[in-house]
Amino acid sequence: MLRRPERDEYAAYFDYYIGLVPEGEPLTILTQQGERQVALFSSLAPEQIDYRYAPGKWTVIEVLGHLVDTERIMSYRLLRIARGDQTPLIGFDENTFVEHGCFRLRNLSDLLEEYKAVRASTIALVRGISPEAWLRTGIANGNKLSARTLAYVIAGHEAHHSTILRERYLG
Repeated sequence: MLRRPERDEYAAYFDYYIGLVPEGEPLTILTQQGERQVALFSSLAPEQIDYRYAPGKWTVIEVLGHLVDTERIMSYRLLRIARGDQTPLIGFDENTFVEHGCFRLRNLSDLLEEYKAVRASTIALVRGISPEAWLRTGIANGNKLSARTLAYVIAGHEAHHSTILRERYLG
């Protein structure tokens, strides 16, 4: 079982996301999260897709697009660090990604298929990482982090947005 990262494996910025991940096997958590997200987004009525809870906030479909983009980026970072690449990885501006992602022009079922493909890819990557690779560290967006930190950040980021969706969008 992959253990939760130690505090010296990541910058304080990641405490919040890691704290949102329940105890348990990360592969199981990622699998169950993915199933819940697919069920949630599949259950939405068409009028809910473009809802935003406040001016300037993302729509529901933009949140889904953000989840896809962020998981793709975090999985790439996980791959690079787990493989021992010490090249510092740059950050990204999630608002720019959403703005240029054109998610509001996409069909929900198409974007949901992309989400499922990205999550399946993340799960396959996590499944194939060796025990020693989980402890490798690198730099991303100026922050030190281990490969296993990224697995927890992916799950924690998803948990964060799931809560926001339930409380502010669909509540």
